[in-house]
Amino acid sequence: MADTSASRPQIAPGYTGPRFLGAPVGDFSVFQTILLSLASGAVAFFAGTFLAIMSMLVMTMFGHKPDFSIAYRWVGAPLGIAVLVIAGVFLTSALVSRIRRSAQAPR
Repeated sequence: MADTSASRPQIAPGYTGPRFLGAPVGDFSVFQTILLSLASGAVAFFAGTFLAIMSMLVMTMFGHKPDFSIAYRWVGAPLGIAVLVIAGVFLTSALVSRIRRSAQAPR
């Protein structure tokens, strides 16, 4: 077998800061932190709503008449808000720690 390690992309090989799913997250700016937090919340909202609607469709196959607004109100919205808050806290803490490190670094 050929060695393909040289052709594989290296994602910040010397980076030692915080990572999220393997991607370095400590070098984001304020705008990038806000944007990624909002995007994470939106993805969680849509994924949770989709799974809730699919579950309710399965329920209709067994004779139940579910109210599909429950998928948004009780699954999608709380999940999206929770992920938004968690991602915001995590990414903001990484941003603040990077700013503190750069402020304390000798010049």
